[in-house]
Amino acid sequence: MLCQTIKQGTECFFMGKQGCTFNGGACYPIVESCQGCNKTLTAPQGVYCQSCPDPQTKWKNGSCNLATHVKSGSEKVVKLNPLKASKRSRR
Repeated sequence: MLCQTIKQGTECFFMGKQGCTFNGGACYPIVESCQGCNKTLTAPQGVYCQSCPDPQTKWKNGSCNLATHVKSGSEKVVKLNPLKASKRSRR
């Protein structure tokens, strides 16, 4: 259904016949960590996330899985044993 509260005219899965069914009856504004994300929506009341009604909970345990501006930490840091490294350098 289309949102009738804050993000008027956008699709919202929390909208029902009685209004917004999300906790508190409306979406919460983005947090500082969300700055620069492509999923933000500027509304007359403020800046909100298009994907998540409560962005603070997404950032609670680390980075948001929906954030487009955060690089994933998939690069492995290889820890070298200094003893083995010194033996390899002598070869």
